[in-house]
Amino acid sequence: MIKIAVCDDDERALQRTLEILQNYKNAQISADAYTSGEALLAAGIKYDVLLLDIDMEGLNGIETARRVRETDREVKLIYITNYSDYTIFAFAVHAFAYLLKPLKEEELFSQLDEARRYGISAAGQELEFSFREGIVRVNSSQILYFEYLGRQVLCHTALQLWHLKRKINEVAQEMRPYGFAVPHKSFVVNLYAVQCIHGYEILLTDGSRIPLSQKKSVAFRGELNEYLAGERGRST
Repeated sequence: MIKIAVCDDDERALQRTLEILQNYKNAQISADAYTSGEALLAAGIKYDVLLLDIDMEGLNGIETARRVRETDREVKLIYITNYSDYTIFAFAVHAFAYLLKPLKEEELFSQLDEARRYGISAAGQELEFSFREGIVRVNSSQILYFEYLGRQVLCHTALQLWHLKRKINEVAQEMRPYGFAVPHKSFVVNLYAVQCIHGYEILLTDGSRIPLSQKKSVAFRGELNEYLAGERGRST
């Protein structure tokens, strides 16, 4: 059973989404409907998947997702939006996918299938590193960024700092399949951890600020946009 919440202040769009969900045959679904972010938060229910409109009166989709993430790091957030440039939504919400309105049945079903394939509660992958501190297994979602400093690579995670004797370009190549990109010659950033971009500076979810070089700006923004759009190939 997949527990789904649909949140959209456009009641016609909301009903259309519910109708589409009734046609999904690959798993049993329990779907609840909300016409505002406030109502969704007030319900206090834990869901597997949240289908969330971005443009809503009161709490918009971005702020609603931010508050959901304060208590639930596992729910799959699927935005339904009128905008095709997803980089403007690169806030700390860790969206699973973005779907354009009007919602297409095959696109929604594809994302639900993908959520099931990778596990409704799965986030990131376990990776093994030979750090100076020893051989350690780290979930890729916990890694914020790698930094080349003092002839070594520092691995900044959500919990600890690790030291890695590797070349930064080798790290970049090996981590790319896991959703990492290079904004600057001395950094490799987890796109999952990007909160927003201001000019030539990247703000991460832990408050870290990473430089974005002018030379790499276009390529990095493009990779971020593809990642947020759900077009990036997921590694197995």
